[in-house]
Amino acid sequence: MKPLKRKDYEARLKPLQLELAAMARWASHCGARIVVVMEGRDTAGKGGAIGAITEHLNPRQCRVVALPKPSEREATQWYFQRYISHLPAAGEIVLFDRSWYNRAGVEKVMGYCSDEQHARFLQQAPVFERGITDDGILLFKYWLCVDQAQQEERFAERAEEPLKSWKLSPIDLKARERYADYTAARETMLEATHTKHAPWTLVDFNDQRTGRLTLIRDLLDRLPDTQVPLEPLGLPPLKGKLHKERYGVLKPIKPQRGG
Repeated sequence: MKPLKRKDYEARLKPLQLELAAMARWASHCGARIVVVMEGRDTAGKGGAIGAITEHLNPRQCRVVALPKPSEREATQWYFQRYISHLPAAGEIVLFDRSWYNRAGVEKVMGYCSDEQHARFLQQAPVFERGITDDGILLFKYWLCVDQAQQEERFAERAEEPLKSWKLSPIDLKARERYADYTAARETMLEATHTKHAPWTLVDFNDQRTGRLTLIRDLLDRLPDTQVPLEPLGLPPLKGKLHKERYGVLKPIKPQRGG
């Protein structure tokens, strides 16, 4: 399949984003709680997919959770504990840019957790997710797939592009040679945590634009098709002449256009 051109991508994305906005109104109206877990290989495109979903949604309703390395205190807690406070309340949508599944991926492959901790995670994750879904939270778990050749191209782009260099960490560089190990870790994770109450969905992200469209379409198809009419607010004309800005204490700085 040929890569999707930007113009075609944007034309196909817009109606999906309108559906996402309608979904958000539905969630707010009925008090639904939605969690979307985004996992996958480095450079797969988690951030871009999340951005496409959230671009036109109210950030007070829809928020992104991307937790840093655990603090010393958090490292002594029950592993799932620090994620619980980020789960949504009624009408909210939460997207995890990586999640509790760090333990099944990077922590396992890079040796940041013990074999015992990894085994305990695989045992407890389905129970934790059963508790979430039994309480009524709608949980969607996506794994973004990318071939190693494509991954290497994206790593090279990040290394050469100053505006993207922040995306390339020392851990990423170490992980480049562990592609097969990540595959094995993913398969072990899927075997233990792909459950009826919290299934995984794998999406091909070798072409990121097609991957985003595929993921969003799948997410929308899994949610109730409930339309909540958008109440028109209307803008009655103001009376009198429109005002220009007036300044007393301070004035705006001099306009600039780059350079």
